[in-house]
Amino acid sequence: MTIQTPVIAGNWKLNHGPEETRAFFRALLPEVPADHVGTIAIFPPSLSLAAAVEVIATRTDILAGVQDVYWESRGAFTGEISAPLAHEAGAQLALVGHSERRHVFGESIEETVKKVRAVLDAELSAILCVGETIEERESGAAQGVVTGQLEPVAGTLSQMELSRVLIAYEPVWAIGTGRTASPADAAEMHLHVREVLAKHFGSAASAIPILYGGSVKQENAPDLLAAPEVDGLLIGGASLEPSTFARICAIPS
Repeated sequence: MTIQTPVIAGNWKLNHGPEETRAFFRALLPEVPADHVGTIAIFPPSLSLAAAVEVIATRTDILAGVQDVYWESRGAFTGEISAPLAHEAGAQLALVGHSERRHVFGESIEETVKKVRAVLDAELSAILCVGETIEERESGAAQGVVTGQLEPVAGTLSQMELSRVLIAYEPVWAIGTGRTASPADAAEMHLHVREVLAKHFGSAASAIPILYGGSVKQENAPDLLAAPEVDGLLIGGASLEPSTFARICAIPS
């Protein structure tokens, strides 16, 4: 699997069952030519993954992923999904450390590290989500918070694994709130993320895609994509409607 930038990713969260997923892709695929610029990734609810994989089977430009995994590969963990099972079901990527996992479900940084390792060990690609709350930003701690989320993961990665790692900067204060980081804000934090990665991987850090996520809409997507160091977008609500999402996917072209 080769991931080309820009990456336009849709995180459906707890939306779209299997039939809605099939209908979404039936509407989307005619609007997005297979030779478009970049890579499209969709993260449906786990129960809709099989439907997504079925419908996009002939489209290598569109990838399907899971929104979360557990770090153990099997065992007595009711309700959890392992990375190997996700891989077997057709997933090619997994989100890890999304702000809702951290702030709603209490996922710790240590757990996030174990999840990234599980994803990579299962031959999936990982999108590691990082970002600060509004209190952390207003207190001047934003870069330190993001560094603290990045460093423990980066320290476990080998150079060989970098081609299967993406970072998504998603300021918590901009997710689902209608507030969006300005292109300048995004560029500043993306540059910081790149600098943190470069301390571990040198010039190879330049090849790691860094996406922006947080109240991305059709209206602000062009300016965000044009910002320095922004290699793509992680989109929530605007990814649920096929025509809207198709128009965002068309921006790089």
